[in-house]
Amino acid sequence: MTALPTRRDEAWRYADLAALPAVWPVATETIVVAAGATDARSLVIDSAAVHDFSVTLGDGAVFAFHLLNAARGYGRVAIRVTLGRGARFELGAAQIAGGEQTVEIVTEVVHAEPDAMSRQLVRQVLAGRATGNYLGRVVVDRGAIGTDGEQSIRAMLLDRGATANARPELEIYADDVKCAHGCAVGELDKAGLFYLASRGLPPAAAKALMLQAYLAEAFVGAADEERLTTAALAALEELL
Repeated sequence: MTALPTRRDEAWRYADLAALPAVWPVATETIVVAAGATDARSLVIDSAAVHDFSVTLGDGAVFAFHLLNAARGYGRVAIRVTLGRGARFELGAAQIAGGEQTVEIVTEVVHAEPDAMSRQLVRQVLAGRATGNYLGRVVVDRGAIGTDGEQSIRAMLLDRGATANARPELEIYADDVKCAHGCAVGELDKAGLFYLASRGLPPAAAKALMLQAYLAEAFVGAADEERLTTAALAALEELL
């Protein structure tokens, strides 16, 4: 990846293009999980950075990717995954941003063979005038019967100036598949905040507790769940 992208490229529609020259060019990291093997990767982004991953899963392979995107500046993670027969891919991701920051996750998951499964779960917390993006495409190739693909995307806006962009997308060319996606953008539950305040918790502590529970879902099952959670809490403290 050498030439700077433009907004004509759908994958960069909401990107902070003005911030790209400082982190360009971007090298693609290739991950190959052999047939029947199991692997996992985690990533914490706390400074301006752009990451690009290309993942190939052999037949029956299992791969889990957990990440926290809390870049101070522009942070982007792009992941392209190709699944073999009976392979399984799991993405658990959280994005936290405030000020004028832009953070984004872009995924393309290709079910190239039958009976593979993919799960993508993304949670976002956005404050100030921050922007959080998720662009995710699941492709089911011809003949990939028995595919099971799911996307769950939620964003929590702490201020009215914050923006969440989400585009979950399914592209299906096979019969006998199960694919679903869900997306929601909202605010913290006022009744929940009132309940915690009535039990003596200061407003900031109440917000932090609710947001911690909301983000925790993204890190369930991660080998270094504690490290991801600790980093997420530190990023939340800066927002609150």
